[in-house]
Amino acid sequence: MGDLASAIQVRPEETSIVAELKAGSEDAYAWLITQFHQPIYSLVYRLLDDPADAPDTVQDVFLKVFRGIQRFNGESSLKTWIYRIAVHEASNRRRWFFRHKVRETSIEPAQEAEPESSARLSEVRESLIDDAASPLDEVLRGELCSRVEQVLSEMPEPYRTTVILRDIEDLSYEQIAEVMDVSLGTVKSRLVRGRDGLRKRLEKHARELGTGYYGQTEDSATARRSRKALRASGQEIEVIP
Repeated sequence: MGDLASAIQVRPEETSIVAELKAGSEDAYAWLITQFHQPIYSLVYRLLDDPADAPDTVQDVFLKVFRGIQRFNGESSLKTWIYRIAVHEASNRRRWFFRHKVRETSIEPAQEAEPESSARLSEVRESLIDDAASPLDEVLRGELCSRVEQVLSEMPEPYRTTVILRDIEDLSYEQIAEVMDVSLGTVKSRLVRGRDGLRKRLEKHARELGTGYYGQTEDSATARRSRKALRASGQEIEVIP
């Protein structure tokens, strides 16, 4: 087998890539990591209640992929199959977090939040920066970016996962149905409700940005940026403060 990159150009069919993976090709596994690590990391990071768990969860995802590739039968695309594993692992990690981590009691005396904690979170966020950012990431910069990420993290499941898969990861309705193992109608219903919930949570923030924080009117540049970000995050949702 020649260089995998050349092989993929000549044989773009996914079946040939899967065949290389099943044969245990190191080049194929290196390609898989290069192709999917960043999007899977971004997805898992947004799905978890504690983003600090993202590295371990992503590692678990790829271990499952490597161990399970022999059972991959091509009924769905390779991407959909990997995303399904990622969503499942993130769900398992959230359940573990709820059962164990949130109930932990520290024996250390109560202290105010240290700057180191913020630095740690910033470090995790920095690791997610990627040239191939999603359309949502392109417009959600500055003060709106952190707010939308926060609102997404507060959304209840399964709406949170559905909105992330569609509006950030840009999966099709059919792919989301396969990833979440639900019907197409359920995907559409969850997406409508999820976007509506996101819009409502962001409306207050848009009004504050337009008339409160900066003492400006609704026609200010800040308000216009808010409306632009809301349209992007809610797929044509426009909120006028």
